[in-house]
Amino acid sequence: MEMTGKTVLITGASRGIGAEAARIFAAAGANVALLARSRESLSDLAAEIGDTALAIPCDVARYGDVAAAVAACTERFGGLDVLIGNAGVIEPISHLAEADPEGWGQAIDVNLKGVFHGMRAVLPVMKAAGGGTILTVSSGAAHGPVEAWSHYCASKAGAAMLTACLDKEERGNGIRAMGLSPGTVATQMQREIKASGINPISQLAWEDHIPADWPARALLWMCSPEADAFIGTELSLRDEAIRKRVGLA
Repeated sequence: MEMTGKTVLITGASRGIGAEAARIFAAAGANVALLARSRESLSDLAAEIGDTALAIPCDVARYGDVAAAVAACTERFGGLDVLIGNAGVIEPISHLAEADPEGWGQAIDVNLKGVFHGMRAVLPVMKAAGGGTILTVSSGAAHGPVEAWSHYCASKAGAAMLTACLDKEERGNGIRAMGLSPGTVATQMQREIKASGINPISQLAWEDHIPADWPARALLWMCSPEADAFIGTELSLRDEAIRKRVGLA
């Protein structure tokens, strides 16, 4: 997929899927705006990528931060073609009866409101330009309950519905909205899940998880015309046919 001249904004870009997506898109020729709360990690990644990367410290739970980041991105690169709503948290893992209300709410702020904030901030820019692609990193947890993950399941289900609503409202305006459910990925989030010792996912061996560059490569493929048949849907990397379409082993 050739992305030269295109600009991609990635939330949660300091590590995991977000950082790998930044590398993959930059290698394809794109300008990449990197958003996350971790200023130092973002700066290191931007320095690794070079002049086509812009590090923007940002808390996606705050709309003002996201709107300012979109403005900085468009000022630097002259436009915005792709939004990847990737920022997400799994902590605090807890059963409902013992859940900390503040921590539970913070997960909703990041995983759900953060996705909305990104969509809301980029839509005026993309629509004025005639269209764009908005990709939401989803999860199997959006579609089924997982013990001690009520915050994560609820927020991911909400984000999946937001993406479906976006498609219904904006497809006619040139917006390509899709979700990607990557399965379990070898990232820091899986280390946090492992440490909790709760539910079957925490019992998986490290080698059971796919590498972070797989979903990153899938996200790049989703920006191509080959993925147009999937607009408005959620792709799963658990699906062997999808993996073959993307070109994954």
